[in-house]
Amino acid sequence: MPFDVRDFPHAPPEDRAAGRSSRRLVAIWLFCICFMILGMVVLGGATRLSGSGLSIMEWAPFRGTLPPFSEAEWQRLFALYQQIPQYQLVNQGFGIDGFKHIFWLEYVHRLWGRLIGLAFIGPLLWLWATQRIERRLRPRLALLFVLGGAQGGIGWFMVASGFLPDRTAVSPYRLVVHLALALILYAAILWTGLTVLRAHPARAARRGLLGTLVGAVAVLVGLTIVAGGFVAGTHAGFDYNTFPLMDGRLVPSSYAALDPVWRNLVENIAAVQFDHRLLATLTGLAAAAALAVGFARPTPRAVRLSLLALAGVVALQYALGVATLLAVVPVGLATAHQGVAVLVLTAALVALHRLRHAAGDET
Repeated sequence: MPFDVRDFPHAPPEDRAAGRSSRRLVAIWLFCICFMILGMVVLGGATRLSGSGLSIMEWAPFRGTLPPFSEAEWQRLFALYQQIPQYQLVNQGFGIDGFKHIFWLEYVHRLWGRLIGLAFIGPLLWLWATQRIERRLRPRLALLFVLGGAQGGIGWFMVASGFLPDRTAVSPYRLVVHLALALILYAAILWTGLTVLRAHPARAARRGLLGTLVGAVAVLVGLTIVAGGFVAGTHAGFDYNTFPLMDGRLVPSSYAALDPVWRNLVENIAAVQFDHRLLATLTGLAAAAALAVGFARPTPRAVRLSLLALAGVVALQYALGVATLLAVVPVGLATAHQGVAVLVLTAALVALHRLRHAAGDET
C-alpha cells in the first residue's frame, strides 16, 4: 500500500520502493501538467499576436468543446464577430474564410485549456483514491485545481474587455492578470513536482549569498514577465525599435509624461518598454552573478549545472527579446520570446530548489 516512507524509516525495502515509485509517478504527472501549461502560454501568445483572441464571442465551457460542424453554425459565429469593434475597425470585409483562419487558433487555445483541466483532475482523483499522494499535499493540489478553473473564467473576463466600444484588443490590465495567474499556477505545480520528486530536508537551509542571488533571479524573472505583459497589452513593442537606446537616449524623454506618475508604469508606452528592458537587464546581471559565485566556491555539481542552465536560458531570452524588438515584433519571434520566458522561470525555480536541498544537506 503506497505511503510516504519518510514517515516509516524502518519500513521493509519493498514498501520503501513502492513509496519512491508513487512519488515519482506523482512528480511525472505534475511535470506533464507544467509542459501543457507551457504550451498554453505559447498558444496564448500566438493567439494574441495574430489577432485571433476575440474571434469567439461566446463562453460555452461545455458546448464550446466542439467546433462548428455546419455552415449555418459558422455563419452564426461570424455574425457575432461582425458586431464587435475589432471587425468593424480592423477586419471589416475579410469574409468567412478570414474568420475561420482566426477562429481555429483561438479554438485550439480554449480546447487546450480544457484538456489541461482533464489532465489534472483525472489523475488527481485516481492518485488520491489509491493513496499515492501524501496527505499534506492534497489540500494544495485541490486548491490548484480550483485556481485552474478560475483561470478559465479570468480568460473570458479578459476576452470580454475586447468587446467594449472602440476597443480592438483586450484590456492590458486583464491580460496581465490572466498571464500572472498562469505563471503562478505553473510555478506552484513545478515546485510541488520538484518537492515530491526530492523532498526538502527536514531542517531549513541557511540562505547564503548564492541562495539570495538565485532567489533574486526568480523574483526578477516574474517581474520581467509581468512587465512584458504590459508591453504586449499596450503594443509597446512596435515603438522604439532600437537597442540599447530609445529615441537616441538611454532613458526616453517621455518616460514620466503621464499624471499621476504611477500611470506611466502601466500605460505610458515609453515607460512600459523601458521598465521591461531594465528588469530584463537586471535579471541577466543577477543570473551572471549567481553563476560567478557558484563557480567561485565549492558547490555541488547539480547546483552548478542548474546555474549554467539558468544563465544560458537567460542569455537566450535576452537575445530573443532584442531580436523581437529590432524586427518590430514578428509573430514567430514574439511567440518564442513568450515561451522561453517560461523556461527562464523554470530554470530559476529548479536552481533554487536544488540549491535549497544542497544547502540543507550541508547544515
